Amino acid sequence: MPRKSGPIAKRPIPHVKHVVAVASGKGGVGKSTVAANLAVALARQSLEGRTPRVGLLDLDIFGPSVPKLMGLEGLPPPELTKAGAIIPFSNHGLQCMSIGFMVPQTDDTAVVWRGLMVQKAAQQLLFDVDWRGHGGEGHPGLDVLVVDMPPGTGDVQLTLGQLVEVDGAVIVSTPQDVALIDAKKGVAMFRKVDVPIMGLLLNMAHFTCSTCSTPHHIFGPLSSFHQTADALNLKILGELPITPSVSADGDSGAPTMLRSGAPGNVQGVDEVQSVMDQVAKNVLATLSAKDGGRS
Repeated sequence: MPRKSGPIAKRPIPHVKHVVAVASGKGGVGKSTVAANLAVALARQSLEGRTPRVGLLDLDIFGPSVPKLMGLEGLPPPELTKAGAIIPFSNHGLQCMSIGFMVPQTDDTAVVWRGLMVQKAAQQLLFDVDWRGHGGEGHPGLDVLVVDMPPGTGDVQLTLGQLVEVDGAVIVSTPQDVALIDAKKGVAMFRKVDVPIMGLLLNMAHFTCSTCSTPHHIFGPLSSFHQTADALNLKILGELPITPSVSADGDSGAPTMLRSGAPGNVQGVDEVQSVMDQVAKNVLATLSAKDGGRS
């Protein structure tokens, strides 16, 4: 018998006010590193006279990166509330959750699951986590949850887009056409499930060596990226340089946005921090405008 019901109703993630997805379409463009630094950058901003409460959710089932990027490797499985919800781990002032906390992660293990298992895992991470953390009922929950998406436009993306009230998506790409092709597919997928696109963020835009002041476009000119943004009628949120310390910071479990003191002493860090702070301000401005429209 044909179904007479309409599409599945989207719902909010418990104890989360706003959800922002960081996606790419293409793997290897630095999306997870951007997501981690965006979460830290958001937590550095001001929201209603206070710092926002921010969480980071890793939805990459096959290649989780958040445990490494946030310095949360080698931990025991997460605790559960009395109601059976998962309590996220916390580091650097952020609540964090990943399948990597629940499935043993070693150099020679892999998650080998069919689509249905991937969908179930994604739903559990989306709806069975208590983002109030160990504070429980005494904690107000999160203002913003940054969701690090896997590459592609498959099961996990559809699960998020069809089931969750997502406030917006930040699309990350590198300058070359092979990455932009997949970025455009990611934009089309989110638009198909009615997820607003906050804008495009260009990663690895240029490299400036320590002995000169001329930016080198290692992955080609930026013209294709700008043309793509114009064709899709999307805002360019920023252009991030290639900075060796960003990779080193991720490997050490402390995102570059956590650096303080005199970042100018480390090549490119001040530019990365400036761009990510501006992206965070744009994201919060979009969310505030959305709140104003609801009131």
